[in-house]
Amino acid sequence: MFEIKQGLFQFEFTDNHAILGVSLEADFEDIRKRYMRIARRLHPDTCPFDNPQDHELAKQLLAKLVSPAYNQFSKEGERKEYILLLKTMGDRTVKEQHNLKLQTEAAQKLIQASDYQTAYETAIQELAKNQYESPQKVLEIIGKISELNLIYLLRKHQKGGSSPAPSPKVIDQTPPPPSVMPKKDSFVEQACRRAEQLMASQNYAQAILELKDAIKREPDNSHCHGLLGLVYLKQNQPKLATPHINRALQLNPKQPQALEAKKQLEKATPQAGAKSKTAQPASKKSEGGLFGGLFGGKKK
Repeated sequence: MFEIKQGLFQFEFTDNHAILGVSLEADFEDIRKRYMRIARRLHPDTCPFDNPQDHELAKQLLAKLVSPAYNQFSKEGERKEYILLLKTMGDRTVKEQHNLKLQTEAAQKLIQASDYQTAYETAIQELAKNQYESPQKVLEIIGKISELNLIYLLRKHQKGGSSPAPSPKVIDQTPPPPSVMPKKDSFVEQACRRAEQLMASQNYAQAILELKDAIKREPDNSHCHGLLGLVYLKQNQPKLATPHINRALQLNPKQPQALEAKKQLEKATPQAGAKSKTAQPASKKSEGGLFGGLFGGKKK
């Protein structure tokens, strides 16, 4: 729903630190406090925005951007995985430093700063002050923070951060986009990308919500149906998965997620049949699981 192309986002990486307006060195307690402040400002019951458009945008920012970012930090396993991904991104910035694209003066100053760590922390704090003051400017500021994160990773990983990064002359400087409102034509693409990230972190319930929302926009999108079939299988719900798998393959017989889901379904079906008479209690238990218990798995 929201599209950002600056900083680490240009590598198709979701910069959760930038979304929450915290530095890459922030500890979890600082992240938690920052999230609570943002959540109070954006939540429909407490947000101060009188304009209905701003009020709705604030709600969407909280649900689609801020809360998913915090969720990845709040779970220890996902947080460790994310930190490892950040290290990979640091190595990548060094390899692709001559192709990096920057749009902000702050990021270019950070390139040449002698004490880049202090300069970075100061710049992040300044941007974070006004990050969620206006819902209309949130994406713009997230992009600016992510550019600082990109340069910080570059400086940190390049020769241990002891020397300045390449000259700004190798950076493509383009003006920021005139509007930071979400682009409707990119909604489904962004939703599928978020769903894949959620599936990778085993947040299947949120992935399903993303994909259902996307399918409402584009009912004949094979990618959405393929992903939804696959995520239903991850939740041990083959009956819900099957129609989406079939629909995806009708639309695109080579749709990769649907083909993978179909293979998993065919592999699981005979096993389920063989065990149905002897392992009925265990089967019922597996159909509930964690998410079944939370979202009505025991209801008839």
